[in-house]
Amino acid sequence: MVASASLYEKIGGGPAVREVVDAFYTDVLGDTDLKPYFDGIDMARLKRHMVVLLCSVLGGPEGYRGRELGEAHKNLGISDEHYAKVGDKLVTALRDHNAGEDVVQHVTTVLNQVRPSIVEKTG
Repeated sequence: MVASASLYEKIGGGPAVREVVDAFYTDVLGDTDLKPYFDGIDMARLKRHMVVLLCSVLGGPEGYRGRELGEAHKNLGISDEHYAKVGDKLVTALRDHNAGEDVVQHVTTVLNQVRPSIVEKTG
């Protein structure tokens, strides 16, 4: 019996994930609503973390070993609207790089699962 390819393999592995992450952050940093979240951030380091995180989410060989997402985004004041906007940009980058709908759906599911730990509660 032949094992089915992981989502990581289906998307094209590490090189494809790096392309998606580069396109994603180009789009995010071009958005005037989102750019302020990244003031003073080491973008090369953040991109490396995002590549490893996305590879991990897709079943790639390296597991994410960075800070817990809630801790990493604590006190940034991320609104639900901005979180949704970032998620849409990630989905767009995936689709623009020919990710299958199974990949897009999996990433969307994970985004919805981690939303409560990233979006700042108001009131």
